[in-house]
Amino acid sequence: MIRRRVSAGLPVFPWDTLADVTALARSHPDGIVDLSVGTPVDPVAPVIREALAAASSAPGYPTTVGTPALRASAVAALNRRYGITGLDEDAVIPAIGSKELIAWLPTLLGLGPDDIVVAPELAYPTYEVGARITNAQVLLADSLTQIGPRSPALIYLNSPSNPTGRVLGVDHLRKVVGWARERGVVVASDECYLGLGWDAEPVSVLHPSVCDGDHTGLLALHSLSKTSSLAGYRAGFVAGDRALIAELLAVRKHAGMMMPTPVQAAMVAALDDDEHEREQRERYRRRRDALLPAVQSAGLRVEHSEAGLYIWATRDEPCRDSLAWLAQRGILVAPGEFYGPRGSQHVRIALTATDERIAAAVSRLTA
Repeated sequence: MIRRRVSAGLPVFPWDTLADVTALARSHPDGIVDLSVGTPVDPVAPVIREALAAASSAPGYPTTVGTPALRASAVAALNRRYGITGLDEDAVIPAIGSKELIAWLPTLLGLGPDDIVVAPELAYPTYEVGARITNAQVLLADSLTQIGPRSPALIYLNSPSNPTGRVLGVDHLRKVVGWARERGVVVASDECYLGLGWDAEPVSVLHPSVCDGDHTGLLALHSLSKTSSLAGYRAGFVAGDRALIAELLAVRKHAGMMMPTPVQAAMVAALDDDEHEREQRERYRRRRDALLPAVQSAGLRVEHSEAGLYIWATRDEPCRDSLAWLAQRGILVAPGEFYGPRGSQHVRIALTATDERIAAAVSRLTA
């Protein structure tokens, strides 16, 4: 007998509510341009696929901690690409995609009904879902003032933001880190879009300019889904406070949260090769350069969107009306309400479509 249905406390899976507008967009004579979910569409680089194939004979169980090669490659890539220093290999473990880690982090940290989890007011829904799974309290706040006298157990940061593309500056990050350390609060920074800065340069919470080289109480969550088109591989990892990493590892071992050995080998190839990552970044830059002015010319006002893979825009009307307006033109986007009440008049437009589909969207928006 199921004594408590966890799903009963969770919101409706948001993408299940788009059936009608999806059908409308699909009815366009030239087909749908799906800019709703941020799903990579570009081929996986040959160097990664070759590494996956070479490691495919892996009959034994993988280790939860990850191979030494993977952890070394993660440390080196974080230093080389983002200027993060002071990390050791025992301060990194792989995750079966960053969403899995975000959803289970409150549980892995042992949080419960007496604990508060803080997430941004406009945010990836999984922050709140993870807190609900473990029955923790959720507080949506973008500033320390909003938190007030409360003492949360966990604060999520997300820069660049999904959905808005907003980048948090070094001063803001330093203030949050200092405040959290004074109170023994864990800061988990979702940095999946860190390498995709366009009009601003994102900085990791582990960067010395933010934390002075001290990673105590800090976790940085990373994914290769966007930068290396590895969403199908479920290739993520977390780095930061060595003691916190050890605690996560201990629980994950018991839970059997192991990344397949061939995927770990593929991650090593992806982290060691910067050329394919630069090429992918430039693909997204070209698509953004084409789509952003077309969105603006169609009468939508773009806010933030200085980094990441999304354009955050509004027609100053209910987001479902904007959704229908775009669907009539064969373009499917995500309603801003998916990401919190403050998004009720916005839509999120993804850059994750082929060049041909982006060109089709541009044509329809500028006709």
